[in-house]
Amino acid sequence: MARLKDLYKSKIVPELTKEFNYKTPMAVPRMEKIVISMGVGKATQDKKFLELAKKDLTMITGQMPIVCKAKKSVSNFKLREGNEIGLKVTVRHKRMYEFMDRLISLAIPRVRDFRGLNPKSFDGRGNYSMGVAEQSIFPEINPAKVEFQQGMNITFITTANTDEEAKKMLSLFGMPFKGVGDAKEQ
Repeated sequence: MARLKDLYKSKIVPELTKEFNYKTPMAVPRMEKIVISMGVGKATQDKKFLELAKKDLTMITGQMPIVCKAKKSVSNFKLREGNEIGLKVTVRHKRMYEFMDRLISLAIPRVRDFRGLNPKSFDGRGNYSMGVAEQSIFPEINPAKVEFQQGMNITFITTANTDEEAKKMLSLFGMPFKGVGDAKEQ
């Protein structure tokens, strides 16, 4: 069993039940999926950028990403409708917990000048989004072989009804939010 899934069952469920007074363990919020997406704008000039990003995203997530196409033509960006310009992967179940574990314990500490994740990036329905500036923070990527730096968006989709519940659950998983535990947070 994944380490974070075991942590969820043994420590997080009882803690959230106690704090938010849930009647049943099934009412406790849980992680549903994680969506990792990359916008590869350079792919309009050369398709090799999309292939390199696809290879990196596959190594990071352990799943083959799907290619996203442009929905509209934008002449200022030299973009035509139907051009392949992005990638996304949805990880669930065991892979989701393994990806989250690697992100929290290995990748985020490797970010330069890291001062914590923005606690205001919740969407109002218990989902959290964050951005990563470069893919080389993940241990699967060899920084010497990276031809171009590519950022990515990571969205944590939960079953929580409020941002407060989701923030508490994610911080119990170990997400390093800015101001958690400080008096300034309120």
